[in-house]
Amino acid sequence: MFCAAALAQTPANKPPLTLDDFFNSVDIPNVRVSPDGHAVAIETSRADWDANRFRSDLWLYRDGLVQLTQSGHDRNPEFSPDGRWIAFLSDRGAQEKAAQVYVISMNGGEPFPVTQAEEEIHAFTWSADSGQIYFATRAWTKEQQEAYKKDWKDIIEFRESERGDAIHRIAISEAKNCLTESPAKTCDLSTHSSQLASTPWRVKQLETSPDGTRVALLTDSRTQRWESLDAYGIYLIDAAGSEPRRVLQREAILDGLHWSSDSRHIFFGFLNGSVDGPYQDAQSRVYWVDASGDSAAPALARWAPQFQGSVMGFAALPGGGLIACGRQGTEVQLYTSEKPVSDFVLRQGSPGTYDKISSAAHASSIAFVHSSLQEPAEVWLATDPNDLSHARQITSFNHLFTERALPQGEPYRFTADDAVPVEGMLIYPPGHFRDKHLRMFTLIHGGPADADGNQFGADWYRWASLAATQGWLVFEPNYRGSIGYGDKFTLGIIPRIVSKPGRDILEGVDALVKDGIADPDHLAVGGYSYGGYLTNWLITQTNRFKAAVTGAGAVEHVANWGNDDTTFDDAHFLGGFPWDAKQNYNDEAAIWQINKVKTPTHIVSGAEDVRVYVGEAYLLERALHTLGVPSKLLIFPGEGHELDKNPWHGKIKVREELKWLEKAMH
Repeated sequence: MFCAAALAQTPANKPPLTLDDFFNSVDIPNVRVSPDGHAVAIETSRADWDANRFRSDLWLYRDGLVQLTQSGHDRNPEFSPDGRWIAFLSDRGAQEKAAQVYVISMNGGEPFPVTQAEEEIHAFTWSADSGQIYFATRAWTKEQQEAYKKDWKDIIEFRESERGDAIHRIAISEAKNCLTESPAKTCDLSTHSSQLASTPWRVKQLETSPDGTRVALLTDSRTQRWESLDAYGIYLIDAAGSEPRRVLQREAILDGLHWSSDSRHIFFGFLNGSVDGPYQDAQSRVYWVDASGDSAAPALARWAPQFQGSVMGFAALPGGGLIACGRQGTEVQLYTSEKPVSDFVLRQGSPGTYDKISSAAHASSIAFVHSSLQEPAEVWLATDPNDLSHARQITSFNHLFTERALPQGEPYRFTADDAVPVEGMLIYPPGHFRDKHLRMFTLIHGGPADADGNQFGADWYRWASLAATQGWLVFEPNYRGSIGYGDKFTLGIIPRIVSKPGRDILEGVDALVKDGIADPDHLAVGGYSYGGYLTNWLITQTNRFKAAVTGAGAVEHVANWGNDDTTFDDAHFLGGFPWDAKQNYNDEAAIWQINKVKTPTHIVSGAEDVRVYVGEAYLLERALHTLGVPSKLLIFPGEGHELDKNPWHGKIKVREELKWLEKAMH
């Protein structure tokens, strides 16, 4: 593979990275290796500036890389078990109201739809014989929808209108025959599907067992709001149809199903909560549960229980083992384990970040995305997970970045006032690695259960490389609450959700000034989401920052608890519901100290953000405006928390934030 080497000084003859370069990067949301390990299906996302949207396309690597679809609306590729077909979701074409399942031959050609539901398909999976597709969509018939609309017009019944999902099955041959024998407008695919089961919940993932007898369901809340834990579980149905049987439910929001190769166990992870006990937002782990049906209380086991990092993704290996992307500190490396009680074994690869791991069902091949600060994200294929040295790069989507002067970086460690070691990343301007007395921008990650490290980032959220190119030393602190440093570190912010990590960040800034690395007269701060929470808090605690850029961050917690989609998690972090933990909600609210702010502050928010209520941005702007503090608010129409609808929004966000920072320094 790419040999492990120290970050070298950037060659002076490479041109600098521009704003246009930066936002023409290609993201790689999904990678799937074929069952025989010889092919890889890849989903890419890139800006379509003329169409004011992001386009998602599918690519296929066999002997070389070819573009498989070109509609710009295609995502989530999945190989059929026999390796002949690829199914995917798409809302292609003006006639599509919601994403449906399409199938395309491995040899190319025109994709054809196999579903025709009134609403979007939430999840799908192949049957073990590759002859059928199982899919889940909201359990409303067209007649039910029309009757409801007749009664209620455009009125929203906030809870009463919620419905669970139904799981259906359709034969690929029947779908093809229907489309071949009938004009597209008269072929009704819904008449060729049959319902197998229904659930009161939304189905997040479907996975067929390798022996073909059962289908596993991973459930989510109907609206995807985190209001209780009742909705999150793993269920089984018979492949021929049956009532769903619950296999597992814990005080956690479960995520990521994979069957073991012998069809006896189901691997899974979780997003939030705890599989082992009462709810707590510990680091992500991997478990499996016995799905053989031999016991009313199936056995549950955690894989690699001694691992102190966070599992960022995983895949089941055909021999029964596991391969995982594990974060420890600022690195995300690949680890394997042969059985649950075994420790993870680090598979020596290249420094940086491994992501989007995928394994072949009948071969030892794995595919993944790898990146580092000076290596843009690309897809790699390895024939043996135990030997990454011979992995080969199979894409060059982001080759442009190899021709630009990229910044260098390294971890920076300091000790908090309570003797806890804390780490972050320092990213230097190109050509100024390890220089002293630099103007410094502290860029705070969201989450809080996330971390910054040795990885390539080129979007509106991870824009440290672009800031460094503009002459900033960028400090990315992995404050308490971050992952990769043990559960105690991750849980160490409860219930002081901004004051505790905020203190870590300020102590990191102090240490960098003391070490002569940061210029104390040229400091700035910013962040988005939880990074916005912390930015809003920090500017009430100090006036040392000459400028702040904040996005989607709360300044109080009661209205935000009542308006966002992670209410259960909010209450956990603050020690209870608002009426039970009033003091915590007030103590950790920046609004009560906003009159201390002197820092010029740039604010952004998506108009339809429900992860962090858009009203928080208006509240912050009005407070600063009333106090006479220089401020500016940008609202992005049609955007939620992820700013993933129109690429111009993210580009303009960063463009204006860089201008704001630069203006404050003069």
